Amino acid sequence: MMDAFNSLVYGFGIALDPMNIMYVFVGVFAGTIIGMLPGLGPISALALMIPITFSMDPASGLILMSGVYYGAIFGGSTSSILLNAPGVAGTVATSFDGYPMAKKGMAGKALAIAAYASFIGGTVSVIGLMLIAPLLSKVAVSFGPAEYFALMLLGLTAVVSLSDKSLVKGLIAAVIGMMISIVGIDLQSGTERYTFGSLELLDGIDFLVVALGVFALAEVFYMLLKGGSKEQPRNNIGSLKLSTDEVKEIAGPVGRSSVLGFFIGVLPGAGATVASFLGYSLEKRLAKDGDTFGKGNIKGVAGPEAANNAACGGSFVPLLTLGVPGSGSTAVLLGALLVMGVTPGPMMLEQRPDVFWGVIASMYVGNIFLLVLNLPLIPYIARILDMPKPLLLAMILIFCMIGVYGLSFNVFDLLLLLAFGLIGLGMKLFGFPTAPLILALILGAIMEESMRRALQISGGDWMTFVDKPISMWLLVLAALSLFAPLLKKAVRRLMASGKTTLA
Repeated sequence: MMDAFNSLVYGFGIALDPMNIMYVFVGVFAGTIIGMLPGLGPISALALMIPITFSMDPASGLILMSGVYYGAIFGGSTSSILLNAPGVAGTVATSFDGYPMAKKGMAGKALAIAAYASFIGGTVSVIGLMLIAPLLSKVAVSFGPAEYFALMLLGLTAVVSLSDKSLVKGLIAAVIGMMISIVGIDLQSGTERYTFGSLELLDGIDFLVVALGVFALAEVFYMLLKGGSKEQPRNNIGSLKLSTDEVKEIAGPVGRSSVLGFFIGVLPGAGATVASFLGYSLEKRLAKDGDTFGKGNIKGVAGPEAANNAACGGSFVPLLTLGVPGSGSTAVLLGALLVMGVTPGPMMLEQRPDVFWGVIASMYVGNIFLLVLNLPLIPYIARILDMPKPLLLAMILIFCMIGVYGLSFNVFDLLLLLAFGLIGLGMKLFGFPTAPLILALILGAIMEESMRRALQISGGDWMTFVDKPISMWLLVLAALSLFAPLLKKAVRRLMASGKTTLA
């Protein structure tokens, strides 16, 4: 404990260097702006910064780039709450309750909750990195393909089982998401799947195209369909202050999701997106008012925001101690470290403690900067809702088109965006949940790859998924997660029928 504290003091000595403080500020500010804009994302920004950091000291370079990374996750909640257009994948779950809050005139409160929850989640992750990074790196190594498959399946079933009206509709949405995830060339066999002879589909369908279509564009279509121009103008963003009761209400979700998010972030391949969905599903299960989730419940904003920011910190454990990136963003960070002549791995704590502890300390400084930057700007950022409805819808449409076209400069992607916008509209009209579709899309490729690798290692023996204790218990939890709602409904029907008989 004392060694960790002394190491962190050493790290603060590096992070509080005037130049490094400036790099932290520039990184989190740039990341926040990038996260607010649908279509850019942290991966593109990090890739562009590699040439800038090439000649920098490795500690300073990684401090700058990591600031962009967790700053983008922090800022992505803004577009999710205000426009229902998630800027990054890790903030999709935030839109489920954040956007309904904005529609109710509580945009300011939603943004404030997101800022506080993100700060606490980031702080918890820094403490976790300081205390148990070396230990958790050993736990992460114990996760093989079978364990990853079981973990991804648990994440998916947890979200599917929370489908408000129909478990069947949730399963249908998840299957559609899985089908979308395997479009393109199978990297293991070279087989074309669901491409229908189209060259544009060989590389698969990008997550951003689906997310912006199903969420943002579908919302535009829905507003136009029901005559958005007749709605009352939303010129009140609401108060930014939280009452004592509201603070108590979100304290539990923020604490639980921060810890959960950190541990999920430690696992390579999971990351902020999985953590945010699991944080959301956990809070919905535990809440007494779980039926109000998706309609503007403040716990539905606090949970995923704490989880995704904590996961950002947790993802640095496998990156720095094992040299294993857990996401596209951390893969770019790994490449940047290698370019700067630093090799992440078990020896990094001894060989480059300045990089390891300097980055950890800078994350705490960065989280303070993010809170100080964002809270005063919330009233101004939320003014976006004061725009006339036609202008707001046009702006959402333009952001979606620019973001998608900027991915590949291909008109075909714009047609896909339109198609998924119509699919999202249909799901909205017929009561199909969008969360299972999006999460299945994100996890589909990881699940398939993990399953196939596990079967290759075991020689095709399916018992490999239950022979190992971790994967077996994760599969048990996945089954319980999926069938628990059915058991609850059956018990309620029996109780209701019993009362009717007695009456």
